[in-house]
Amino acid sequence: MGEAGARWGPRERMVFSAAQLIRRDGVAATGMREVAAHAGAPRGSLQHYFPGGKEQLVNEAVGWAGRYAGKRIQRFVASLDEPSPSALFAAMVAQWSDEYAAEGFAGGCPVAAVTVECAAAGGSAREAVAAAFTTWREPLAEALVGLGVPVVRAEALATLMISTLEGAIILARAEKDVRPLRTVVAELGPLLDAAVAPAA
Repeated sequence: MGEAGARWGPRERMVFSAAQLIRRDGVAATGMREVAAHAGAPRGSLQHYFPGGKEQLVNEAVGWAGRYAGKRIQRFVASLDEPSPSALFAAMVAQWSDEYAAEGFAGGCPVAAVTVECAAAGGSAREAVAAAFTTWREPLAEALVGLGVPVVRAEALATLMISTLEGAIILARAEKDVRPLRTVVAELGPLLDAAVAPAA
C-alpha cells in the first residue's frame, strides 16, 4: 500500500484491498472475509462501512481504480522527457510491463475484471464500470489535447488507447509474455503522434 496506504483508515484500506484482490482473483473469488484480512481490518467493520454488502464494496473498488488510473495520467505526462501522445501511451503500458517483469502475470485491471464478470447483469456494476472508464478516459483526452491533439479527436484516441491497453494486458496474461504490450506501443505510437495538429 505504501506510505499513503499506511495513513488510510479501515474503510479506505478495504476498498484498496478489494481492488487488489479483484485484479488478481476476479470478483467471484474475492470474498468479504478475504478483503478484511488483506486490509488488516476487523471483519465486523465490513457491515458498518459497506451496508450494501459485496456489491457496494466491488463498486467502490472499481470507482477507486478508475480514479487512480485517471490521476496517473498527469504523473505520466510530467515524467516524460519528450512529451508526445506516443510517449504517454508508452508510459501507460510500461507500468504493466514493469509489473509483469517484476512480479509475474497474476494481476490485471480490476475495472476490466468487474466488467467481464458483472456488467452483463446490468444494474450498479455496469454503471460503476462505465463511470470508472469515463473517469480514466476524460483526463487522458485532456492530456492528449495538451500534447497537441485536436479536441475533436482526443476522446476517440483516449478510447483507443485504453481499449488497446486493456486488450494487451489480457493477451500478456494469457501468454505470460510482455510481447503484446511491446507490440501495441510500437504499432499505436505512430498513429497517435500523427494526430498531433501541425504547429501554426
